[in-house]
Amino acid sequence: MQFCDECGSMMKKEDGVMVCTNCGHRAEQTSDEEFVSTESQSGEELIETEEGADFEGKPTATDVICDECGHDEAWYTIKQTASADEPPTRFFKCKECGYRWREYN
Repeated sequence: MQFCDECGSMMKKEDGVMVCTNCGHRAEQTSDEEFVSTESQSGEELIETEEGADFEGKPTATDVICDECGHDEAWYTIKQTASADEPPTRFFKCKECGYRWREYN
């Protein structure tokens, strides 16, 4: 990975030179290593935690109880919401009533 000398943003390889994704600064590649760029992530790589997120098809938790309806199954996603030395947050959606909540470990 190479970073821009002008603004510090990540650069990508374009027509044999490195181009800043933020300011457009161009520079020679500083490493002989192969650079891999991706434009987007596939569906299984995305973590959806927004209110409108579609949890269906995500992993299922059976160790939780919904506060709204008492059902014992919920879909969940995990996201690191604090510093790296803190445990991640689990976001749940009840399979029965659709109620959403989060759990901090």
